[in-house]
Amino acid sequence: MKLGFYPGCSLTGSSREYNESLLAIAKEAGIELCEINDWNCCGATAAHNLNKELSLSLPARNLAIAELEEMDELVVPCAACYNRLVMTQHELDEDSTIKAQIEIKLQMPLKNGIKILNVLQFLEKHIVPRLDQLVKKPLAFDVACYYGCLLVRPQKVMKSERFEDPMAMDAIMQKLGAKPIDWPFKTECCGAGFSVSKTEIVGELSGKIVRDAVNRGAKAIVVACPMCHSNLDMRRPAIDSYLNMKIDIPVLYITQAIALAMGLTPQQAGTQRHFVPVNLPVNR
Repeated sequence: MKLGFYPGCSLTGSSREYNESLLAIAKEAGIELCEINDWNCCGATAAHNLNKELSLSLPARNLAIAELEEMDELVVPCAACYNRLVMTQHELDEDSTIKAQIEIKLQMPLKNGIKILNVLQFLEKHIVPRLDQLVKKPLAFDVACYYGCLLVRPQKVMKSERFEDPMAMDAIMQKLGAKPIDWPFKTECCGAGFSVSKTEIVGELSGKIVRDAVNRGAKAIVVACPMCHSNLDMRRPAIDSYLNMKIDIPVLYITQAIALAMGLTPQQAGTQRHFVPVNLPVNR
């Protein structure tokens, strides 16, 4: 089976372990993710605040390329990229005049009908049905499933039935043998793009998330967004400073958790790339 694949900037740089683990589990499931040719940055996170036309043209070009390559589905693992591509598709559907202008600018046709899948939708559709055969080392820890802002908002566009209390990641982790905790921070903001300019804000917002996960007994936080992972993992010094204590809970991508449960090595899952060491009980 072949699916279109848009990695975006983060998966080729700061979140390469997300890319590695995603490709590894797809291979185990017999799925080929075909990266679209000559893709470009989607414009996240700043373009939509600075230039409306640019903010639509950047994602639209990727969608147009995927269509020219005759892809029916496009897997977009990064939550920010997914949000920008889906929002662009929505806005172009709503305004045919803008759509025509964007097509002229791109000098490419755009049907705007390709199915865009975020990582959880991809997993639910193509990986979860095969997990009973693929899971070799069930996980053995309580976990906090952190969805962040962009996978569920805006609710009307994302069509999130439980945008304050999503359950897709929880269900996947249960399939892997882990026990998701019940907690109220699933979709709270981690500080997002303030990571560099306002690190102290990220330390406070992410600190509250991390502290609550630990207080409720979680041994790991599982995410599906490069920015969320960066803020919760790389910004741990700022978090520890805000909390006035050191917290060692690791942060995993959902794809890494699946890779470990499939019996792949930590190196294949890319967990050695994290700032906070990943030392977890894997086997029950």
